[in-house]
Formats: sequence, C-alpha cells, structure tokens
Amino acid sequence: MTEPFISLHNVRKVYGSGASAHLAVSDVTMEIAEGELVSLVGPSGCGKSTVLKILAGLHGHEGGTVTIGNSTTRFDPGRDIGMIFQQALLLKWRTVIENVLLPAEIIGLPRKASRERARDLLAMVGLAGAEDKYPQQLSGGMQQRCAIARALIHDPKLILADEPFGALDAITREQMQLELQRIWLQSRKTIVFVTHDIAEAIFLGTHVAVLTARPARMAEFFPIDLTQPRPFDVKTSDAFAQYSRRIYEQLGFFNGR
Repeated sequence: MTEPFISLHNVRKVYGSGASAHLAVSDVTMEIAEGELVSLVGPSGCGKSTVLKILAGLHGHEGGTVTIGNSTTRFDPGRDIGMIFQQALLLKWRTVIENVLLPAEIIGLPRKASRERARDLLAMVGLAGAEDKYPQQLSGGMQQRCAIARALIHDPKLILADEPFGALDAITREQMQLELQRIWLQSRKTIVFVTHDIAEAIFLGTHVAVLTARPARMAEFFPIDLTQPRPFDVKTSDAFAQYSRRIYEQLGFFNGR
C-alpha cells in the first residue's frame, strides 16, 4: 500500500480560550496520496479554510495529528507549499512576470533560472506574451492564471487553493476549472482545493472531502471515478449527478434541513 503524502487524523481546532472559546473543527480525518487533487467542500463558514490554514502551518490544532511528507518525500513548509487565494493579490506596481517571481525572490532561488521558469509557467497558464503587462491590464481570470503561475514558481510539492475562483463570473469560473485541470494534469502537483461549489468539487477532484456545518466534521471522503482529463460535458452525465446527490445527502439537503 502506498504511503500517504498527507495524513490528518481526528484533527480538532479551537479558537480562543475560556468562556470565549469556540470549536471550529471537531473531527477531520483523511489521507491524500502524492499527486492527487482533493476538493474540500462544505457550507460557507464551516471550517474549510481553517483546515487549509492548518495544512499550511498558519494555524496550530488542539487535537489529532497532521503529517505532510513521507519516507520518500521530505517536506519543508517554507519551500514546499504554494498558495492560491480567492483574490489574485498581485502587486499592482510589479509586472506579470515580476509578480510570478516574487516567491523565488523571497526564498532566494537563482534569478536567471527562475526567470526562465516563470516564462515557461506563464506559457503553461496561457499568459505567454503578457509578461510585461501590469495586473490592472488583465482580466480577473488572467490575474488568477498569474496567481497560479506564482504558486508554482518555486516548484512546491503541495498547492493549497482557497476558493480561487469564487470571485470570478460564472463563465470565467467554468473556463478556469478547465484550465486548472489542464495545469494539474501537466504538473501533477498535490492540490487541496477548497470550494463551496459542489459541481466544481466533483469536476476537479480525484477525491472529495465533505465537511459538515461548523464545527467542521468529516462527513465523507471518497474518490471520484471519472475519466481524466474530464470533458466539460461530464457535468451532464448520470455518474456526475450521482456524485452530486451523494454530497447533497451528506449536507442534509434531502433530510428537511
């Protein structure tokens, strides 16, 4: 059996202390193999982003265990995590390629090799020729493509994406789902992708983790057995509908809630 790259067992997170303490995550358990794309779905405010921050090392946890890396893959959080946020968070005074290069500069990677990699990544995300543009010259979708390239510049082992398409219009969001699938298939990075969009979770994920309303509890963690790459019309298939129903049932939509 392949050793998991990420293991969470009975993870619990409490904010505050004493009378002001509140339980944000009550019990999350899952194992993720290297190279998988796991969608983390649940109601708004349920604790999805908290789980992501625990994985990023930005939050501690009061119970359970979190392990990233295994006997064959060493893990350094400072170098081996790439982050994609809901907003692209590009620096408006830096060009596209300069924004992509920012993590490499912070870590201190060789400048010439990093610049060459940045150009390759921009081509991969469909921004070849836009290297010298500024963020305000890009559409929202193009800015998120730049953010994806920035997350990949230092060749991290793990990408954490916190609702990266949530601020986009519906059509652009669908296009970006196809783009992220293509980029993931090309890079084969391990990705944990937070979303509240059930169809997005199914379309992108090799597995889906369903969290309940706060305090977050893992309702179910299961594989998505659909072909890769997934054509967009898979969303209209019976198999896709069955996965959707499975998630809706776990979230209580068919139980009068």
